[in-house]
Amino acid sequence: MVNKRVVQRDDGNWEVRKPGADRASAVTPRQSDGVDRAREILANDGGGELQVRGKNGQTRAQDTIAPGNDPRSSKG
Repeated sequence: MVNKRVVQRDDGNWEVRKPGADRASAVTPRQSDGVDRAREILANDGGGELQVRGKNGQTRAQDTIAPGNDPRSSKG
């Protein structure tokens, strides 16, 4: 399962980052854009946990993202 965090950078932009990664997966000007991009990345990577951090660094929200590219069209 993949995890992504959305955190604010020193320059005021928001980054989508996998914990322990050397660089960000995406950088956006608004937190909401970062959350949307993180959801897309997680869905395409088979799902995972999304953690949104506020400006103070504390966790604001968490969500589990389901896989978005299920090749099967039938249920079950």
